Order: sequence, then C-alpha cells, then structure tokens
Amino acid sequence: MTTATTHPAITTLDSAASTARDRLLEKHGDGERSRITAGIERVRSRWTDRDGDPAAFEHFVTTSFVPIADLPRLLDRLERGLEYVGGHLYEMRRHLRRWSDLRGTPDESRFQFVDDLLATFDPAPDIIEESYRQKLAFVTLLNCRRPDLDEMLRDGPTWPVERWAEARLAQHFGPRIPKEVNDLARAVSHRCNTWVSGFHVPVGSLRDERGDAHFEPGRALLAHWLVREEIKAGYNDPDRERGLRKQRALAWVMARHIDGSIPEAVMSGTSDRPWQSAANTVDGAAIAPAATVGTVRYERWLEQRDLAFVVDRHHPEHPTAIARKCELDREIPERDVERLLVSLLSAPVRRTLAAFLRNRLGRPLEPFDIYVDEFADARPAEEMNALVRKLATDAASLERQLPELLRGLGFKEADAEFLGTRIRVEIAKGSGHAMRPQLPEYGAWLRTSSLEREIGWDGFDTAMHELGHTIEQLISTHFVPRPALRGVPNTACTEAFAFLYQSLGKRVLGAASAEDEERAFDIDTVQTLASACQIAGPALLELRIWNWIYRNPGASAESLRAEVLSVAESLWNEHYREDFGEDPYHILAAYQHMIAHPLYLPDYPIGHIISHQVRSHMRGKDLATETRRICSIGSLTPDLWMRHAVDSGIDTAPLVRDAARALERLA
Repeated sequence: MTTATTHPAITTLDSAASTARDRLLEKHGDGERSRITAGIERVRSRWTDRDGDPAAFEHFVTTSFVPIADLPRLLDRLERGLEYVGGHLYEMRRHLRRWSDLRGTPDESRFQFVDDLLATFDPAPDIIEESYRQKLAFVTLLNCRRPDLDEMLRDGPTWPVERWAEARLAQHFGPRIPKEVNDLARAVSHRCNTWVSGFHVPVGSLRDERGDAHFEPGRALLAHWLVREEIKAGYNDPDRERGLRKQRALAWVMARHIDGSIPEAVMSGTSDRPWQSAANTVDGAAIAPAATVGTVRYERWLEQRDLAFVVDRHHPEHPTAIARKCELDREIPERDVERLLVSLLSAPVRRTLAAFLRNRLGRPLEPFDIYVDEFADARPAEEMNALVRKLATDAASLERQLPELLRGLGFKEADAEFLGTRIRVEIAKGSGHAMRPQLPEYGAWLRTSSLEREIGWDGFDTAMHELGHTIEQLISTHFVPRPALRGVPNTACTEAFAFLYQSLGKRVLGAASAEDEERAFDIDTVQTLASACQIAGPALLELRIWNWIYRNPGASAESLRAEVLSVAESLWNEHYREDFGEDPYHILAAYQHMIAHPLYLPDYPIGHIISHQVRSHMRGKDLATETRRICSIGSLTPDLWMRHAVDSGIDTAPLVRDAARALERLA
C-alpha cells in the first residue's frame, strides 16, 4: 500500500514555497532541484499580496513549472510573444514623439503643449506591472534562469545560443516599478531632453577679443554640439589668426554655458548689443550674476538625480544609477569602464599625438584643440557642402540614395537594396540619432541635422554616423540567431559601427582617396585616438560626479556646479594640461549628454576603442561581409561579443599601438 505524502499547511509564503518545492521535486526528480529552487526564489522575491495568497502562490508554482526537456518550446513562445508586444509599443512611442523630435512647420511652437502631451503619453505605462499581475513575468522567472553579470562574464563563453536566449528573456522582467515612478521617469526625461534640444545660444551679437563678429544676426548654436562644431570649423578659416580668435570666443561661449554665466539678455534674445564672451560684457558693461542664466543646467541635472534616487528603491540588485548603467545596461563593470578610460588617457602615445597637433597647427595647443579630430587634407566648408549637394539636398533625396551609397561601400546588390530601402531619413530638432526597428516589418529611422536649405557637410557627417547605427540595427534585427538576441550588447558596440561608417563619409563623397588605404587607415586611427581621448575626460568626469552625488545626496544646484567645475579642473590637470595648457573654460564639463542621457558618455570612448578594433580587424577583409557577420552575432556581453567579432576582448592596446605607428608615418 502506498502512503500519501503529507505536506504542511500553507499559511505563509515560506510554507508555500517549501510545499511547492517538495511537490515539484516529487514530480520531476532531483535532477531539476537547482532549477526548481532558484525559480521558486525568483518568483517569491517579486510576489506581493496583490498577486495572491500563499495557497495561490503554491498553486501557481506547481502548475507553471516546465521541465528542462520542454524549455525550448516555452522559450520560443515567450520570445515571439514579447517581441510583438514590445515592438508595437516601441513603434507607437516613436511616432508619438515625432513632433518633439523632428523639425516641422514654422508655426510648430503654437502646438508645443500638444507635442509635449504626445511625447509623454504612454499607451502602456504599467506594462511591466501588468506582466506580473497577469503572471507572464512570473512564468518566465520561474522557468528561465536569470544570471547576474558576474555569472555571464564567467560562464557565458560556454553557453549555447538557447542558454543566452533564456537569460535575455529572464532579464526582460526587471523589478516591479510602480506606474507613478514610470510616469515620473518619462516626464523628467522629456523635460531634460526638451531643455537640452532648446538650449541654442544666440551668437549673432558675439564678439571676439578684437571686437569682430563671426556670425550673422539671429544665428544661434545648440550647446554644446554646434558650438563645438563651429570651433572645429575655425581650423578651416583661410585667415588663421581670425579663425583662432573665433575659436577662443566660442570656447568662452562654451565656458559660459558650463558655469551658467551666459547673460540672460543674450540668451533670451532681448539684447542684440555686442557680447564679448571672454570678458562677459554686453555693450562694454559687466554682467551681474543675477542677470545670467544661472544654475538652470544643474537644476535639470538634479532632476535626473532625484529620479535616480526614486528608482534606486525599486532596484535591489542594482541600487544606483551607476550600477544600472554599467552592470545592467552596458554589462561592463564600472571598474572596467574606468580602467579603459584611464588606460586611454595615460597612454604615452598621447604625447606624440600632441606634438603632431602642434606641428600641424603651427602654434602651442589651447584647450579647445582637444576637439581637433580631422587630419585628412582639410577642405573649405562650402566645398564640402557642394559635394554633399551633388549627392543629396534634403532628407528625401538622401534616403533615395542610400541603396546606391551602400553599393558604393561594397554591399551586394540584394543587401544594399534590402538595407537601404528600410532606412527612413528625417531631420531632427536637436542632435542626430537613430531608432532601431523592434519588429522586422518596420524600418530604421536615421535622424540628422541640416542647414536652413540643405543638409550640408555637418548634417551629412552626422548622417553617416547614424547610417552606421541603422545598418547595425537592421542586420541585428533580421539576421541574429534568435529574436531574444536581437541587437548588439550595448550602445558602445553600436557606436563602433557608427564611428566606422562616419569615417567613410568623405570617401562616399569622393573627397578621400579610396586607393590609398594605408594612409586612410593611418588617418582614421589617429582621428579615432584623438576623438576617444577628447571624450574620455568628460566620460570620466561624469562617472566621478555621479559617485559624488551618491556621497552627497542633498547637494544643491550651486554645490553640484562647484563640484563639476572642480572635477573638470582636476581631470584636466591630470590628463590634459601638459599638452593643452591651462583651461579657463572647464571644457571637460561641456557635454549636454550629462543632462539628457545620464552616464551615456563612456559609451563613446568605449565605442571608439571597439570601433578601431573592428576596423583594424576588417583590414584586408570585405567591409560589407564582415559588417553583416559581426552585427549578426547577437546580444552577448560586450567583451564576449568582441571575442566572437575580432578574437579579442575590449582593449585599448590595438588603438594605442596602431596610432603610434600611424603618427610615425604621418609625421
């Protein structure tokens, strides 16, 4: 006679978990013990009274566990279902933001309130919570192992594709963030992005140290991006002394933007009297601190801080914004991110690069010379604009040219047509960006800037950067092994392809010799080193500021500004002053990404490092073939992805080595 097994009464979640574990072990055997135990604990850690009483918990777990033999079919159902839910919501949100993101009709300001409402409208603000309440998240967490970053870094290299898909599905369901927190995050993000995209500094009244004007009345430059681009344009001024004065005046504009000392009358456009940015005078009169824009930039930054603190409470596994960005999003530990940045900034080749720059410019270097990243033979802006006009004059004509452009870069006819016809080109209000398709039936969106009546070289250069993003996005949507692995590991990896294709812009226009591959590679390598070192400082600054924020949670806008200026000065003195001199501008703090996209900046230098590794790997290989192969690997951890892509983890050594050789040949 068989004696029935008795189980303790289910009165608490602990007893429910114990009973469920015993019953599942009876049914499936000891071979499933680790999956059963870990799965129950994952569900238990997220279960609340709203999800059911202990008996309901026990019933759910015992009826929803899937043995390992049936896991492949469960994975297929989950990844397909989640793909369509997330994909359609993503497309809806993208479209709802188009009036805020893209240029429109001249009277668009009349509808700003509607645009703001649409941009912040979320058709499914509580979807994660609903996925728990309707048990989809719990089914996934019960059955799919959810590794932490340490486990992925340690064991990931041995996992098959199915194990990676299982991990990515489990990671899809993060903590249960309340609807009001998601609403707050969406509102803060929109406010900060809108403030950044609207912060155009009027420069029509700007005067240099000799009182000369450099811009037409009414001209305004988006901080920091277009101020930086105009500084870079100064290197092409036929009158080198005048170009240098323009650069110094613009560097002081950057400084005033950083510390908030731009005169309010200038910023608001209520004064068109001469503004001498170095002395910060309007019509010769000094500006009182109360008459400047003040700490508004840091007030926006503190909005991001306050949001981070609210989100922290709901992320026990990643309880800081730094942990979420480095470990959860980037999947590179903070220590490794900082190590890469410091390794780059400490490389001896930077002394050689500085000497090369001094020789090229024919003068001692100044702080804004960190922005020098063009070492090919310079051409006047109008000449470059004219070359762009031959290819395309507006977004629509550029979009039509994309298949032919890709054929020119070596893509086979079928791939050029497939990819080129799935990219939509649009003109953004702010800086360029790209948006990936989250479903195969949608295309990718390439957003760039433009001049008033044409795209111009700056807009085309940005478009080539975004083209690299969209090519990666399309390939990593259509050709990865499984839907759960769509994309690349993180934004640093997609930046690698953006930088790679941006480096081909002049070749596309016929402004660079495709035959002289050795020289072109050397120039690209030096430019990559210069660009990576330029932004590594701001990236390191942002990491250190966020660590300071967590040590000083009650900091005011004034104290945050003071700390930013202090860290900018300290990092400058440590890594830049020897080559670029004293910095009165605090130029390392200029990047507006810090306000709109917190902790994103490290992805740029890491992207440069990865980009060079990829580009170096591609030498002698077919660009299009290797682009497709690498972008089809799927969303592994970045270091493992690189090992599959180029047989080496993320490392500054190839860039440093190749730059040293290139500088020797170019000298």
